[in-house]
Amino acid sequence: MLKVAVVGGGWAGCAAAVELARRGAGVTLFEAARTLGGRARRIEAAGRTLDNGQHIMLGAYAASLKLMRTVGIDFGRAMLSVPLQMCYPPGGMRFVAPRLPAPLHLAVALLRASGLAREDKLAMARFSTTARWMGWRLDNDCTVAELLERFDQTPRLINLMWRPLCLAALNTPIDTASAQVFLAVLRDSLGARRKASDMLLPRHDLSALFPDAAAQWLQQRGAAVRLGAKITELAPHDGIWRLDGEVFDKVVLAASPVASAALLAPLAEAAPIVAQLAAFTYEPITTCYLQYEPGVVLPGPFFALEDAPAAGHWGQFVFDRGQLDPAQAGLLAVVVSASGAAAALPQQALAQALAAQLAQAFGRPALAGPGWTRVVTEKRATYACTAGLARPANATPLAGLALAGDFTAGEYPATLEMAVRSGQAAARLLC
Repeated sequence: MLKVAVVGGGWAGCAAAVELARRGAGVTLFEAARTLGGRARRIEAAGRTLDNGQHIMLGAYAASLKLMRTVGIDFGRAMLSVPLQMCYPPGGMRFVAPRLPAPLHLAVALLRASGLAREDKLAMARFSTTARWMGWRLDNDCTVAELLERFDQTPRLINLMWRPLCLAALNTPIDTASAQVFLAVLRDSLGARRKASDMLLPRHDLSALFPDAAAQWLQQRGAAVRLGAKITELAPHDGIWRLDGEVFDKVVLAASPVASAALLAPLAEAAPIVAQLAAFTYEPITTCYLQYEPGVVLPGPFFALEDAPAAGHWGQFVFDRGQLDPAQAGLLAVVVSASGAAAALPQQALAQALAAQLAQAFGRPALAGPGWTRVVTEKRATYACTAGLARPANATPLAGLALAGDFTAGEYPATLEMAVRSGQAAARLLC
């Protein structure tokens, strides 16, 4: 039996381990932390189970959804499915795609959209039609800002639709974000068949959503899952690999870009990969949890927010966790993508500013006074998905070692779907 080590228990590593086990390999999964999930995991805070960040998935995430079903996740219980939408608090823009066949659902959503002027709607229709005609691809990458200027998008549409979508999907400002990657995201949301464009909101914590079930599935098939096991050395020797002295036939390196670069740095053949990873820069994501009385409910499960840092309005999206999990009634999660400036503030000051933003946005003064707050910042949540960025392939020059992670080469940005696809691709390479 092929003996394979998977280094890293995030979504990419868990996906690789499941694919390897499914193909008959003997798998050992190493995770340095005590919780699986990597940068999409649960955390414990003041007796509460939270996530280190809020995620939205799409119906187009075929690899992730199929893999979740493989390890026994009940999709109906695990996710809330809502139509594609971009809605602001009452009185603001409202764009909701009805459950109609594509592309009719998008046309009707645009006709019915409120808070957009006629020129905004025409600009969006022009953008969507031309992008579809182009196959959602560019001959040469550019920034999202340049793409939007090329398509004559209106300032209001950029501010209310394209900019927040870019921040949410790529965690990178439009002035530097890759237009090619952004188009791939739009293709599988605005440009997809109706069901594929549905937005999926996790009801469970992110570790329970897939990694925990993957670990149980692996262990039932004889695989080893080692938590709190940090690998400090990868050493190839006579066609095998030694991981801190333990011998394996092959390795999937599914750690973070920084950790992967550190493990590969001593290996001369890996120098090109290390150089690519060293060129990465990173963007943080901050999630602020605000606990109110259980009776506090928003008009919908999530809303976009108009951020205005100069006015202390940092929030870009807010989620009503109580509508996803009744046990979290009254808990709101406000997300700030590319949050470097916001994360530099004292945590209590940021929490108070976000609560005040919610109170003003929803016209509900009581939201300015939550009973409990917690600010969580993932400092290296994603790499900055900039135009023309070179991302390393799954295959490496090192025999028997494949790379996996949401940062590897692919058409998607750093999303759960990209992580799963990469993990499965790495496993297939080794098998």
